[in-house]
Amino acid sequence: MDIFNINRRRFLQGTTASLALSAFGARGMDIINPAKTLRVGLIGTGWYGKSDLFRLIQVAPVEVVALCDVDKNMLGAAAKLVSQRQKSGKTPRLYGDYRKMLAENEMDIVLIGTPDHWHALQMIDAVKAGAHVYVQKPVSVDVMEGEAMVAAARKYNKVVQVGTQRKSTPHLITAKREIVDAGLLGKISHVEMSCDLHMRANGNPPVQAVPDFLDYEMWTGPAPLRPYDGLPHVRWWRTFTEYGNGITGDMCVHMFDTVRWMLKLGWPKRISSTGGIYVQKEGKSNISDTQSALFEYNELNCVWHHKTWGTPNNPDYPWSFTLYGEKGTLWASTMQCDFIPEDKNGKRIHLDVVYEKEKYPEDLTEDTNPKIELNAAPATRLHMLNFLDAIDKGSRPIADIEEGHISTASCILANLSMKTGRPIVYDPQKREIVGDREANALLQRPYRQPWTHPHPNKV
Repeated sequence: MDIFNINRRRFLQGTTASLALSAFGARGMDIINPAKTLRVGLIGTGWYGKSDLFRLIQVAPVEVVALCDVDKNMLGAAAKLVSQRQKSGKTPRLYGDYRKMLAENEMDIVLIGTPDHWHALQMIDAVKAGAHVYVQKPVSVDVMEGEAMVAAARKYNKVVQVGTQRKSTPHLITAKREIVDAGLLGKISHVEMSCDLHMRANGNPPVQAVPDFLDYEMWTGPAPLRPYDGLPHVRWWRTFTEYGNGITGDMCVHMFDTVRWMLKLGWPKRISSTGGIYVQKEGKSNISDTQSALFEYNELNCVWHHKTWGTPNNPDYPWSFTLYGEKGTLWASTMQCDFIPEDKNGKRIHLDVVYEKEKYPEDLTEDTNPKIELNAAPATRLHMLNFLDAIDKGSRPIADIEEGHISTASCILANLSMKTGRPIVYDPQKREIVGDREANALLQRPYRQPWTHPHPNKV
């Protein structure tokens, strides 16, 4: 369906990180010549949902027709911001139930910025309603949800882009092309990925009454209903396994997905993990504060570790990945890259994050609470452009739902290995863990009634 035409120049053609941005042309209408304005809806109007939406508004002519959130205060604030940002100045229709939003509006694109436990149902229902979808990572909370999401995208022939925007990060694009693909590392047989950020919310707030502006029943949806102990927004919900997969599910998925893209890797042969709550035992949080995982490939080990305490292994790279090759080493993060050749006389290469503060001054004043991640804004804009280009061409985007599923499911399987105390071998064709009945039973979480868990054969 040719609903708009995008300049066909690819951002991978540039020779520097800056050219990776400029290869799409100038901003706004210089990038896209629309046949019609795109109708857009957003489910989940929190920090990153709004951030994704505003990046899309910056690069494409869209009309935000509907917003959905279970928090009326957050929804109202988002509506005001959207009316100020979109060209028409109109306030979108507001909903507390995404199903009603999908039923009452025809939308070309639906963005999903809800907590992880909602991604699967909302993405599947959105493609059934006829929309292309941009869904935040990780795509699912269990493996079978991800399998169903891939099946739904294919069945309804819709483009689904996952918010693993590291693949659209200018300095990482340059590093892939000019260091990895150029062979400067030689054979790569070891990868390390890590997160030492202190991002595990951990406290003991009291159980309290649910405020009138929050539909906590709907917020919880298919997940277990925890006693309400304060607004779950931003970090609090991530500290519970009821809604996600901890730091591995949240942060490893980004780094592992980027490594797989750079090295052209598919499913790991075997996954193993150990960890637990070793240090921060005082609060309610039930996600691990310390964990290591091993993703095995032929003659290549990809090792992950996180800890939410202490100091980072490398203060310059507290959340990063490192590619070890026979000819050199590449350190890389969302902020920078450093290539260190094995030959002491060789040339080191340093790459910095690209900002677009002058081209997009609104990035500096955007009120999304918390503030926009300035380093991620150019990457998200490129990610949106790639998404739109895939819709136009009827092709797969760079962060297609299947790639997002592999990265997400691999992290989930690492958690299952930690839980069972055994290595995991997953067969994606049979959709089962090989030779482990107990682990197989964990591929699908039980849903709270009346919600029904999606199945890849019944989407």
